[in-house]
Amino acid sequence: MRYAIIGFGKIGHALAKAFARNGIEVAVATPRDPESFAADAAAIGPTIIPQTLAEAVKADTLFLAVRFESHPEVAKALPDWRGKTVIDVMNTQAPLEELGGLPS
Repeated sequence: MRYAIIGFGKIGHALAKAFARNGIEVAVATPRDPESFAADAAAIGPTIIPQTLAEAVKADTLFLAVRFESHPEVAKALPDWRGKTVIDVMNTQAPLEELGGLPS
């Protein structure tokens, strides 16, 4: 079983720390180049592996920890999400009226 955290803000860091405490390898990715957050990943532990978004979405289980407004960009990373377990931990800063009356 391969795991990935898409998004490496506060929620992504908290999830990565939980994986690291248990010695579980997990990829972390953002739309940015992995080198831009590699030092942060290394500071958490050796089981936290920075990857490109294209690499990370190959995992079996994905934690979506991006801002809600970014999810359309992430969705384009795979042409077909069937067979993936996706855990939504997204958050938003958008006013409710911008969400069309729907929760993020």
